[in-house]
Amino acid sequence: MADLRVTYDRTANAAYVHLTDPRVPTRSSRMYPCDPVEVGGMINLDFDEQGRLVGVEVLAADRKLPEYLLKSSERPDADGA
Repeated sequence: MADLRVTYDRTANAAYVHLTDPRVPTRSSRMYPCDPVEVGGMINLDFDEQGRLVGVEVLAADRKLPEYLLKSSERPDADGA
């Protein structure tokens, strides 16, 4: 099973679920925002130039993602707590 890379910025309360091989540089070329009313928040899907899903951005992440996932995520924010 592949490891899932998740980054979480506590200050912004935003998480990013990376769906690509971390050894291969990947750029998002198109973002599709999910309807915030339908999902109860803001979730953005990022696609590469070939139309493959490369990542998912989740705002208000502490309400949308399991706590264990946020606790085990990488922390780019300054306090890292």
